[in-house]
Amino acid sequence: MTLNGWIQIALFCAIVLALVKPLGLYMTRVFTGERTFLSPLLAPVERGLYSVAGVNERHEQTWLGYGLAMLAFHLLGFLLLYAVLRLQAALPLNPMDQAAVAPDLAFNTATSFITNTNWQNYAGENTLSYLSQMLGLTHQNFLSAATGIALAVALIRGFARASARTVGSFWVDLTRCTLYVLLPLCLVYALFLISQGMPQTLGAYVDITTLEGAKQTIAVGPVASQIAIKMLGTNGGGFFNANAAHPFENPTALSNFVQTVSIFTLGAALTNVFGRMVGDERQGWAILAAMGVLFLAGVAVTYVSEAAGSSVLSGLGLTGGNMEGKEVRFGIVASALFAVVTTAASCGAVNAMHDSFTALGGMIPMINMQLGEIIVGGVGAGLYGMLVFVIVAIFVAGLMVGRTPEYLGKKIEAREVKMALLAILCLPLMMLGSTALATVLPAGLAGPANAGPHGFSEILYAFTSAAANNGSAFGGLTGNTLFYNSLLAVGMLVGRFFVIVPALAIAGSLAAKKTVPASTGTFPTYGGLFVGLLVGVILIVGGLTFFPSLALGPVVEHLAGAAGQTFATGG
Repeated sequence: MTLNGWIQIALFCAIVLALVKPLGLYMTRVFTGERTFLSPLLAPVERGLYSVAGVNERHEQTWLGYGLAMLAFHLLGFLLLYAVLRLQAALPLNPMDQAAVAPDLAFNTATSFITNTNWQNYAGENTLSYLSQMLGLTHQNFLSAATGIALAVALIRGFARASARTVGSFWVDLTRCTLYVLLPLCLVYALFLISQGMPQTLGAYVDITTLEGAKQTIAVGPVASQIAIKMLGTNGGGFFNANAAHPFENPTALSNFVQTVSIFTLGAALTNVFGRMVGDERQGWAILAAMGVLFLAGVAVTYVSEAAGSSVLSGLGLTGGNMEGKEVRFGIVASALFAVVTTAASCGAVNAMHDSFTALGGMIPMINMQLGEIIVGGVGAGLYGMLVFVIVAIFVAGLMVGRTPEYLGKKIEAREVKMALLAILCLPLMMLGSTALATVLPAGLAGPANAGPHGFSEILYAFTSAAANNGSAFGGLTGNTLFYNSLLAVGMLVGRFFVIVPALAIAGSLAAKKTVPASTGTFPTYGGLFVGLLVGVILIVGGLTFFPSLALGPVVEHLAGAAGQTFATGG
């Protein structure tokens, strides 16, 4: 560890915090229909889109109508993406003559990108055409990110409104998020990435002759446009197989730092949107504080573990930190910070190979995902995931004092608590249930490249990443098989929609309730006591649920390594 490393982490946190209020104010204006500085340019475009689509922007939907519209939209998006992948050999913009994607891989990939997971069981530069990368993946990167934000705004309206039947219009929220938030930011972002040396071309791959006289093909393509939304929308799906470790996806130390900041930018700002829309910014800061406590703890453990290096090598007196699987351009601190950020958010982009992290360093990204991607989380998904935990925490506080729990003037009753628990419990069901299947079936055991606890961690990480809609991986797992393509896709669908639907049901239930004035017995939800309670509930739920599986994987790997024990490679 170095002072310079801690300064980099502190600078990252300071910049993210500085962006929270201005972006929160702007997005609040967008979703409340107020005029913004982009309105003169974009308002006519917005009205034109509504006219073509037959949408009345003044007509709002109930939570059920909002949810059905969202599900229908994603079904059509899945069919479009699946068709593009299966037919890419016959479609244009395929200068390298990429073949059609296999049915099971196309199913996994289409599911992955409509759920904002972006799990990739393929090497993009060797598998996909430019059309598939743009019309398929980049297109869904925008829409899945916009959907997450729209759903978070719908839940916010549930807390903010009283005696209301509606929570907004899915079509209007989706359009405004894409048009006013994602597209302008990504346009500027992509230009910055191009200035750093990132390719943006429709030309064919470049053939060169090296200094040794060997022939080499350098893959290029429309990279910058995909990477901008990949990071800002917490999608994570890379143009290249090496993702953000590839010099064309992450050319410089500056681009790496900006990409790391951009992963958190919108998710953190949405907490301010929440505070503004419910009429008390302190509520948003309290939620962000809880996220921040969990994030800083994770960064500290990962950085310390990676800086200390392998317990096996340390036992032999060899120190200097763990550089295996890391880019020399970025080093230990930037790699550790990126790993925690990308798994605290549901991004999944990687600038180092998590499979090569130390046992404890690799455990923290896994825990981040197992907690439900609520530490800032995916754009929108992190906020509504955290609000689900807020409901549980408020319920626990009510039990402790023998009083009906309240939050923002709304009584938290059996319906809201049941929906919150349904949203929380579906994730461990998929993460742990799928891992159990994979560790006893031959098709599952054929996947991991390592024996012992690390091989178990590779399987656990994969299903954790899928259900948490993250998309990163312990790269040692061979996932492009019928078994993993199918089961991982099911995990992605459950992890996305089995959380969204209960969250929308909560929004509808809360919106219909009357607001109860605060009294002397009302538990304040903006101070340190509330933040501590919320963090405690999250850790207790996560600890009780996942500690046994973590003990079988990274914990025992760390202890075994400290004792000098290693495990042979091979499943």
